[in-house]
Amino acid sequence: MEDSETIAFEHAPVGLIYSENRCIKKCNTLFAEMFGYSRAELTDASLSILYPSSEEFARIGQIGAQKMLGTGRYRDERIMRRQDGLLFWCRVRGQSLDPSAPFARAVWSFADISEDRPITDMSLRERQVATLMVEGKTSKEIARVLEISPRTVDIHRARLMKKLGVRNSLELVAHISGIPL
Repeated sequence: MEDSETIAFEHAPVGLIYSENRCIKKCNTLFAEMFGYSRAELTDASLSILYPSSEEFARIGQIGAQKMLGTGRYRDERIMRRQDGLLFWCRVRGQSLDPSAPFARAVWSFADISEDRPITDMSLRERQVATLMVEGKTSKEIARVLEISPRTVDIHRARLMKKLGVRNSLELVAHISGIPL
């Protein structure tokens, strides 16, 4: 008979992984199914295979490492990539086992929230701007994080508004977040 910890890990209502240095050491079945891989394919794989691009893997890693120092905790909602290349919105939560070395050993949960958030054909930069907008960041804050000018952020925001057929930033965030207005 399985012990209660194994049961909780294997049957959690979210995808779970244990990682070391941003490589998957163990995952539950729901996690593997969510991303379209077998558990064997994911064992010892870099988390980078789950990101839309290597640049996003690096950028989110830098942000995550900074946020996790001290508390060991991280959370966000981001666009991830399934094995077949399809992109989807994912709610991610992490807990480092050593806050002074955030990625050395960590436990992460992943929830597919794509039913509530539509994916639109977006460029890498538009995905970055959209993700930070959903987090409630201003143009100046987004510009600082992405190391671009606030005007460039506004250009990307305008492109997203046009693509999604919305009239203002509130509608844009609501549309990206899947919140009906």
